[in-house]
Amino acid sequence: MPGRFFDEWTVGDRITHQPSRTVTETDNLMFSAMTHNMQPLHLDAEFAKNSEFGQILVNSTFTFSLAIGLSIADTTVGTLVANLGFDKVVTPKPTFIGDTLTCTTEVVEKRESKSRPSQGIVMFRHELTNQRGEVVLSCLRSTLLKKKEG
Repeated sequence: MPGRFFDEWTVGDRITHQPSRTVTETDNLMFSAMTHNMQPLHLDAEFAKNSEFGQILVNSTFTFSLAIGLSIADTTVGTLVANLGFDKVVTPKPTFIGDTLTCTTEVVEKRESKSRPSQGIVMFRHELTNQRGEVVLSCLRSTLLKKKEG
């Protein structure tokens, strides 16, 4: 199992997740349709041409979901009890169709669970960068993780 248990994390641990992912027009279109996000900046090329960006913007909630998805294989697969919350989600730069995104994760906080002695809380900072090295998304994710048995 690739995920790490609570005991295996240390504040300051940092991972660059692989593989990276190139965002396609289909990703953006399907995600926007599935979530009923009819923002023309995500769907209408002619509308988007006349925006300050001059092209379609990728739905930021897709970008957020991709960051979490890219991170879980190295962090919480098989060890997660629950995601407790997502905080300070920011998108300082837009994502465009054709951008290749890479996720990095850093452990920023770790503490024992007061109510669950066999579990602990780890807070991750996820950062998604494009092929130009620009941060397109960052967020904090609080997780409740199992402790290693034995």
